[in-house]
Amino acid sequence: MQVQQMCCFRVRGFNNHVRHVTRLALDCIGIGAARLVSVLGIIGAMVTQFRQPSLRQRIAPWFAGFDGPLAFAVFLLACAGLLTMYSSGWDHGTRFVDHGRNMMIAAVIMFVVAQIPPQRLMALAVPLYTVGLALLIAVALFGVTKKGARRWINVGVTIQPSEILKIAMPLMLAWWFQKREGQLRALDFIVAATLLALPVALVIRQPDLGTALLILAAGMSVIFFAGMSWKLVLPPVVLGVIGIVLIVVFEPTLCADGMRWPVLHDYQQQRICTLLDPTRDPLGKGFHIIQGMIAIGSGGIWGTGFMQGTQTHLEFIPERTTDFIFAAYSEEFGLIGNLFLMGAFVFLILRGLAIALEAPTLFARLLAGSLTMIFFTYAIVNMGMVSGIVPVVGVPLPFISYGGTAMVTLGLALGILMSIANSKRLVQS
Repeated sequence: MQVQQMCCFRVRGFNNHVRHVTRLALDCIGIGAARLVSVLGIIGAMVTQFRQPSLRQRIAPWFAGFDGPLAFAVFLLACAGLLTMYSSGWDHGTRFVDHGRNMMIAAVIMFVVAQIPPQRLMALAVPLYTVGLALLIAVALFGVTKKGARRWINVGVTIQPSEILKIAMPLMLAWWFQKREGQLRALDFIVAATLLALPVALVIRQPDLGTALLILAAGMSVIFFAGMSWKLVLPPVVLGVIGIVLIVVFEPTLCADGMRWPVLHDYQQQRICTLLDPTRDPLGKGFHIIQGMIAIGSGGIWGTGFMQGTQTHLEFIPERTTDFIFAAYSEEFGLIGNLFLMGAFVFLILRGLAIALEAPTLFARLLAGSLTMIFFTYAIVNMGMVSGIVPVVGVPLPFISYGGTAMVTLGLALGILMSIANSKRLVQS
């Protein structure tokens, strides 16, 4: 009996001890839990802070679709343009600063347009072409005339609608062939040629042969890339070559005083005749070509050096910051500089064609190829006219020549190319 009581007493003491220890343990656990919750809260706040994307991470997606090689080619040409403009336009007031401003505007336009998917660009094709064509008709009826040419219209601000067609024309034709994909017929190419001929005829009538040539080249590029047969391409090319040969052979008769050509304006006829023989009027119509060739020749292999061009700084080169800036560049940087410039243009054109080949849709392929050929036409015509190979038609050298409207057009074209390159990346991913 005593043993039983002792056992009960010990059990009760043990239970009380367990309760006391348990209570102490719970108190410790409570304190530890509170501290643990506090520590976890601090860690959670730190993790949340670390997970917030940095400014670079937030901006990176906007540039993710930019094509690196294409941007690098544009960067090289922009640097060459700023360097040449500083030298040739240092005494032209704010010409250098304005050129840099135009480049910044073009860069912003390129950045914005690059964010627009090609599908949305395709939706703009018909409205943009219609507006551009309507404005060209308005120019023909009541446009603003400057220096004998009616190329502008006042819609609150004075604009040159023909610039719109440099982009609207390839957009429209690419849209047309996209709609006819898989069921192309000869009639479709006739419709495309009609869509191209209307704005080209209106621009020639202004007259503005240089812009008409660029619109024609952009449109013909789309038609050719869409699959036009070589049987249709070769006859006009052969006829053109035969015509050039006949003009060269019969130049003394065709360019004689009093001779008038039925299709071209007088000034256009004079430009061709001056190209064939600049010495006919060395101090007048032939002055541009002669001084341009002298400047290119005086540059030699290595050039006269930066800011050291005599033809440029003694003002023998007319329009040395715009149409004839290639002569100023050639004089100061020579053959080596010309090879660098031509190489940069070739790289840009090849990269543009590569983007066109890899584009996911027919519309994107045709549009990218056509816009790339615009850069080719700009470069080859400008260099050719300064060198005395083609007539003077007033076409600027991309990124080198001064000009706000042309720079905006180039920014649009580059933005569309970047958009197409980005769409290819998104499809692959």
